[in-house]
Order: sequence, then C-alpha cells, then structure tokens
Amino acid sequence: MITLDRNPNLRERVERAAGAVLKRNGSVGPLELFQEMRLLQAAHVEGWRKGGEHYGTLQQWIQVGPEKFQKTIRHFQEWANQRDLRPIEAAHTRRGPGGIEQLRVTKDGDPAWEKFYRTYYMPSGLPEKKTAQIAAKLNRPPDLVVFEKVGDEGDCSECGAELPKGNFLLMEKGRPLCLTCADLDRLVYLPAGDAALSRRARKHSSLAAVVVRFNRAHKRYERQGLLVTEEALAKASEECAADAPARAAARDRSALARQEEDLEFVAALAQAILRQFPGCPADEARLIAGHAGRRSSSGRVGRSAAGRALDASAVDLAVIAHIRHTHTNYDQLLMSGTERLDARAQVRGEIDRVLTAWSEG
Repeated sequence: MITLDRNPNLRERVERAAGAVLKRNGSVGPLELFQEMRLLQAAHVEGWRKGGEHYGTLQQWIQVGPEKFQKTIRHFQEWANQRDLRPIEAAHTRRGPGGIEQLRVTKDGDPAWEKFYRTYYMPSGLPEKKTAQIAAKLNRPPDLVVFEKVGDEGDCSECGAELPKGNFLLMEKGRPLCLTCADLDRLVYLPAGDAALSRRARKHSSLAAVVVRFNRAHKRYERQGLLVTEEALAKASEECAADAPARAAARDRSALARQEEDLEFVAALAQAILRQFPGCPADEARLIAGHAGRRSSSGRVGRSAAGRALDASAVDLAVIAHIRHTHTNYDQLLMSGTERLDARAQVRGEIDRVLTAWSEG
C-alpha cells in the first residue's frame, strides 16, 4: 500500500502542537497540548471543568500509553526550556453552590503531578500587562453549570425529591442537587438563541448559571440557555428592545464582512491544495476548499484553527475526505451497512493511489 509520508516523529508532533497552542492562546499547558495532539478530547475536559457526574478526575481520559506519555511530557518540557518560556502556575477550579471548588487531574491528587498539570508556559518577554491578562484568564473559573437531565432515574441527594427527565440539577462533589437545595430556584430560565439578550441578562444578573445537556450522539455537553434573575432578564429585554434597529444593521454589515472573508479563505485554501497536490484538478481543488471552509459547518477541517492557518496536515485531511467520498465507494459501503472503520479500511488503497497521483502531479 502506498502512503504519503505525513507522519512526523513524536518530538516533531509535540513541538508543532505546543507551538500551535502557544500562538493561538498566548500560553500552553499540558492539558492543552494533549488536546491539540488528540490524546485528550475537548468534551472530556469540558465535562470535568463543569462537574459532570462521569468526570471526577481527568487523567483517566488521556488516551496514551505510559511510555509515550513520559516521552511526550519530556519533549514538551525540553521545547519550553529551549525557547526560554516563562512558567506560570494556574488554578483548575469550577464554580459550585458553595463557592469556588478545586479540581484534580489525577485520581490520588499527587501534589507533584497536580503542579505539573497546573503549570503553563508563556513568552518571557511579554509586557507585564499582557502577562497579567493571560494569568487572569488561566485562573478564571468557568461559569456555574446546571445540567438538564437526559435520563428518567435519579433523585436529589439532599432532599430526596425525584428528578425526572428534563429537570435541572446541579452536581456538587459528584452528588445531584435539585435547584431548591442548590439555592438556585429563584432564577428563571432563558433559552439560548438571542445572543444580545443572553449577554445582557448574564451581565445584570447577580447570580447566574449556564444550562447544558449531554448529547449522547455527539458525546458532549451542549449549551441550552441560562438561569438568571427575573430583574436581570427584564432589564436586558428593555435594552434589547431599545437598540434592536441598530443591532440589525450591524448584523447585516458583519454578514457581508464574513462572506468576503470566506471567499478569500476558500481561494487561499484552493491554492494551498494545488501547491501540496499539484496533480489535483483545479475544479476539484476549488470544490474541496468550498466544502471544507463552509462557515455553517463548524466541524469541517477548514473551520479549525489549523485549517484557517492552511496547515499541511489540515489540507491533507480535507483532500482525503474529498477523495473518500467522491473517488471511492465509501458512501455505498456505509449505506449497505458496513461499519465505518471497516469501510475506511476497504477504501484506503484507492485513496492512497489518488493521493500519490495528485502528489506527483
């Protein structure tokens, strides 16, 4: 089987991933590195930070063997030292009904490992103001989170009240609480959908919580709305009614700007595809770029940070996905009931042949 040499060694993978995170966020820590390397899913980090019942600690979700894990962190620390990056220790916390709660990454709370996971690196030459901004962002706890129940079973751990499907609950140290016991029952629910109303209601509310629901198909928590005070919601509604025409005009201007930006990006991505795969027909390169960069689909390669930066690996993924669906019988295999991974294995040879032909020009 012919394959392209697109797999750098582990050190190169670590350095490329760490550099990408540092450029994007201004700092980089172990958890962000593992996410960038796809050794840790963002959904697991999100569930852990929000206090989901399945996420007591996070280390169990890092999908890497002991030997590779040790090599990864060694390469990461060597990379940081070579660039004279400045270490800064941040807190891993979440908001709970009793205030700010400390989160653990490791199961046993080993102090040395917990400190390792809390250590982030940033350029040493940054102005103090910028350094303080990054440090404040790293130490800012996430919003208080309330979960919408997706199952029928479960009671409040404090008062014993039944919590049927669709009810809201708050997790406190792994235990479900009804909103009354969590002292959140005076808040009103504001469904997601109106960004300006949600933003203003959150700003004016002395107490607020984000409502999320677990999507079993996508295996992630998805935001559903906010819990805010009645007074805050009323004030936000008045403000939105007062400046609705001005916001509508601003939305129209933003839509035109995004459309122009997308056209420029698609053209640039098409050129990147042709540079990387000179044998790819120009019309197919434009088709791949248009599909990958479609703004309405956030999961597409072109909408990722690597895709927007025209990273070589992101271009590879976009081209491979196009070949899989248009130059093989992959779709027919799926429709006939073939498992996804089995179908991918069956068409891999044909994908490699097309990639080789397009690479050679």
